[in-house]
Amino acid sequence: MKSAVVICPGRGTYTKSELGYLQRHFGNKGLLEAFDARRAALGQETLSALDGATRYSLATHTRGDNASALIYAATLGDFRAIDREQIEVVAVTGNSLGWYSTLAVGGALTAEAGFEVANTMGTLMQEALIGGQLIYPFVEEGWVADAGRKAALLARVAEIDARPDHLLALSIDLGGMLVLAGNEAGLAAFEGAVPPQQDRFPLRLVNHAGFHCTLQAPVAERGRARLAPTMFNQPRLPMIDGRGAIWWPGACDPLALWDYTLGQQVTETYNFTQAVRIAAREFAPDLFIITGPGTTLGGAVAQALILTEWRGLRDKSDFQQQQQTQPLLASVGMDEQRKTVTTGV
Repeated sequence: MKSAVVICPGRGTYTKSELGYLQRHFGNKGLLEAFDARRAALGQETLSALDGATRYSLATHTRGDNASALIYAATLGDFRAIDREQIEVVAVTGNSLGWYSTLAVGGALTAEAGFEVANTMGTLMQEALIGGQLIYPFVEEGWVADAGRKAALLARVAEIDARPDHLLALSIDLGGMLVLAGNEAGLAAFEGAVPPQQDRFPLRLVNHAGFHCTLQAPVAERGRARLAPTMFNQPRLPMIDGRGAIWWPGACDPLALWDYTLGQQVTETYNFTQAVRIAAREFAPDLFIITGPGTTLGGAVAQALILTEWRGLRDKSDFQQQQQTQPLLASVGMDEQRKTVTTGV
């Protein structure tokens, strides 16, 4: 049996190619119907309707109130499909929105409560839509660590943030990428200050608010008013949060978990790289399993492992060779890799 850390993806992972993902892979019809009923009661389009649409709509499917619920459900379905006779899940973590999924798959929230948290926070983010996000790499295409370049970019972020009427901050430390959050002035200033990279960066993220920065304080406040501390319980699995802190089964204060989830997690930097680093060093898994939807998080996980120098990894070539001989990552969103870690659902 292999040990594994499961990683739950965040926003931006339910794309055109994922349309129909729940139809193909979500094995619990009754639970999906419960999610649909909850959204219908709120006047929202059901997940079944969104997932079953004839065409993918960027305007519709990337909205926070739709994307968050779709991604949460896809993640939950994939986690439940993992073959537990072959794989022992030793810890769970996630990226950004993936923290809400982590709470559910880790057992700190029921499946229904996890849906309520993801759907509520996604809706509140969409209603407010304060600020925006962009993404920019600090490693080259070979994924070689460059601490100096990262420091220089963060210094530029701080300099822009200090300007009058400009707000810019590190939203997510995402492997070899910096996800920045800010107001329009801050984001535009950064875009004008850095050279284009790889023909697509700096890249604005569609329908994304300025997550994980002080701009979201009003959203955090509304979330705390709507989501009760009593929803949170002791987890069944160790959970690694956006600081790299571990929430251990039997040793958690559920009120503190609620407070972090609807406080610091919303308004401060989410350090996904640190979460992966802690997962590797504390649990030393045979495998990292990234649930669907989507396949885009694999690169960030690989980059985080390279930055950690996990098993001697130094660059993209090292990682690719390792994947061919003794895979470190399995992405459930990729059909071939899905077969290696799930029961076939």
